[in-house]
Amino acid sequence: MKKLLLMLALSGLVILSMAQKKITPPAPFGAIPSENQLAWHKLEKYAFVHFTTNTFTDKEWGYGDESEKIFNPTSINVDQWVSTIKEAGLKGLIFTCKHHDGFCLWPSKFTEHSVKNSLYKNGEGDIVKEVADACRKYGIKFGIYLSPWDRNRTDYGQPSYVEYYRNQLKELFTNYGPVFEMWFDGANGGDGYYGGKRDSRKIDASRYYDWPNTIAMVKNLDPKVVFFSDAGPDIRWCANEKGYIGETNWCTISTDTLYAGKPDILTLLNAGTEDGKKWVPAEVDVSIRPGWFYHKNEDTKVRTPENLLDIYLSSVGRGANLILNIPPDRRGLINENDQKALKGWKKLMDETFKTNLALHARVTASSYRGRSRQFTAGNVTDGNPNTYWTTDDKQKSGDLEINLGKKKNVKYILLQEYIELGQRIRSFKIEAYQNGQWKQIANATTIGYKRIVSVPNIQTSKIRIVITDSKACPVISTIEVY
Repeated sequence: MKKLLLMLALSGLVILSMAQKKITPPAPFGAIPSENQLAWHKLEKYAFVHFTTNTFTDKEWGYGDESEKIFNPTSINVDQWVSTIKEAGLKGLIFTCKHHDGFCLWPSKFTEHSVKNSLYKNGEGDIVKEVADACRKYGIKFGIYLSPWDRNRTDYGQPSYVEYYRNQLKELFTNYGPVFEMWFDGANGGDGYYGGKRDSRKIDASRYYDWPNTIAMVKNLDPKVVFFSDAGPDIRWCANEKGYIGETNWCTISTDTLYAGKPDILTLLNAGTEDGKKWVPAEVDVSIRPGWFYHKNEDTKVRTPENLLDIYLSSVGRGANLILNIPPDRRGLINENDQKALKGWKKLMDETFKTNLALHARVTASSYRGRSRQFTAGNVTDGNPNTYWTTDDKQKSGDLEINLGKKKNVKYILLQEYIELGQRIRSFKIEAYQNGQWKQIANATTIGYKRIVSVPNIQTSKIRIVITDSKACPVISTIEVY
């Protein structure tokens, strides 16, 4: 009897020891995001604001010969811009401090082609400062667009212009920061006014601006800024201005495979590459109107709330960030039609994603790492983005079954990988329990930071996520059901 008790006691100690043993988490796999990129991912959606002389000339691209006097918003209210943007659920604003026409919306000491020679506030205005201050006031992030192309400058195409451009970056980052994102346009060179006569200038955009040193200079001024351009270095273009990223969307890409003239460059930008060497996630840029600047004849062509929801699902819902352009009109106000669309979109978003049916729901998994509670299935519904379910290293597939308690209407499934350890999942499918059996209702490829899958509007009490293929052991932090 004593021998049996001793054996039981020893068994208990072994079980206790195993339970207390800390299982090593998965090692990062492939390229992973920086802290700045992680912060950027969490913003998800923000505004673009295009405003310059084009607003008053009815152009999209100013030629560079526009008089400074034409810029005169008589009823400008920057607080109205920012409060409208915040109320729409957007978390930041990137402002066109200078577009291709070269007109600067701050009193730059390096040019006369600026707001200081306009009628606005008799030349005493500084709209960049007003916007930056309003962003801080309303608690949203402030970002900067400064066009590398300048159709007003006499020396565009010469080395002295690069010095001019860097001097303006120094002005902006020194006087108006912090800046969460710096936006570089892909339009570079062509016809323009160039300070006195119509001309055409060609440059080698890959070399002319000496981007590595320009970016290093800005990083030194603001270490937390992330840079957008066609191919990064921090954020890449989605390869269209229609409001979507590919259904397969890898956050990784090898930037040395991208160059102007490459036949499949747009495909590469839209989908990323599974074996990409760098973390360069996509940003989807689209305007709430057909144009990027305000045009009165587009007042009836503003996107509907339903269309804006579709854009959200095909951008943020596929692992990209969304930057939605909202251009002020000639008064200097967000137009009433745009406001109405934004309010309708916010209402639709709130209604659609109001109640997470899976929050704190019971979850079971086909397996979990080391049989440790640290990596159990319940982590995907605990509401904590810093916990996750994962498997043993050799296990590259698996499933998670979510019990909703009773039959509920289901339309959207939201999933998130724990991207601090890399983007891993190649494919998955979603099943619903109906009439006593599992029925496949959707399948998809990548997840990344966030994936929202639309499913047939069904009633079910259980949802099962089946990871069918993964580059390494899958790591899922969140599953939500709406």
